[in-house]
Amino acid sequence: MVFIFFGFFGFFGCESNKNIIALWPDDKIPNHIETNIEEVHEQTNILRIKNVQKPTIEVFLPDESIATGKALLIFPGGGYGLLAYDWEGTDIAKFLNKHGIAGIVVKYRLPSDKTQTKKHKVPLIDALRAMRLVRSRADDWRINKNQIGVIGFSAGGHLASTLGTQYNKKVYNPMDSVDNLSAKPDFMALIYPVITMGEKTHNGSKKNLLGENPSEALVKKYSSHLHVNENTPATFLVHAIDDKAVPRENSEFFHTMLSVKGEGKSILHLYEKGGHGFSLGEKDVHLRVWTDRLLEWLESLE
Repeated sequence: MVFIFFGFFGFFGCESNKNIIALWPDDKIPNHIETNIEEVHEQTNILRIKNVQKPTIEVFLPDESIATGKALLIFPGGGYGLLAYDWEGTDIAKFLNKHGIAGIVVKYRLPSDKTQTKKHKVPLIDALRAMRLVRSRADDWRINKNQIGVIGFSAGGHLASTLGTQYNKKVYNPMDSVDNLSAKPDFMALIYPVITMGEKTHNGSKKNLLGENPSEALVKKYSSHLHVNENTPATFLVHAIDDKAVPRENSEFFHTMLSVKGEGKSILHLYEKGGHGFSLGEKDVHLRVWTDRLLEWLESLE
């Protein structure tokens, strides 16, 4: 189903913040190369985080009186070169909390030849671990283990869709009981996502993840729509038709494949105007309704 809208348009802790949880023990981070490179935080109108060395999840829980039991892991965008950590991360978590949904922001590692081996695997490695870690703590956080989804923005949407189509891939060696749990999202929301690594891709994301001249096999491996099947989670997609950074065809590719192979488990909302990177779209009277549609869709999954 497509809707087109027209408008103008320890290991488990951190002393300073108990809601921030490390994905891995410091000395057991997969594919990590020890360097003196440090994480960078740049705060302007958006908090941009670069050079993530120690991936984490930041947990935002709703008031118990309105909690639905649902949770969304949030993957901020930034072209695999940075994370728009508040704009497409913590702001989203706080919005979800208002509606009884747990929001868990994933500060995943960004691909780097200097700090990682096989860099193209690293974001997925962190995403798999994040989902498993949240499932392992679901009872503690009053989350339904079968109501844990993902929401990703731009390149974060690519990572979310990669997780949703490659959740059963073994890309790192299990290190504890957490890794025995399922990494499959129960549902996905992909917001102006990068989907393909072929034509119509976002070239910056492609270059950062796969390198300058990736093989055709690698391009296909990370083109999420090519991996859709009947087991792919139900998916909610949002895109602006005038998006110049990530063409709307990315969402259309994924929606079409889910319509064909996924037993119709997809809904796509297209907006005439909005560009790229609009997050909650709160300043646009037409665009901001996408979050209402998301909440309705999440409720319909019950």
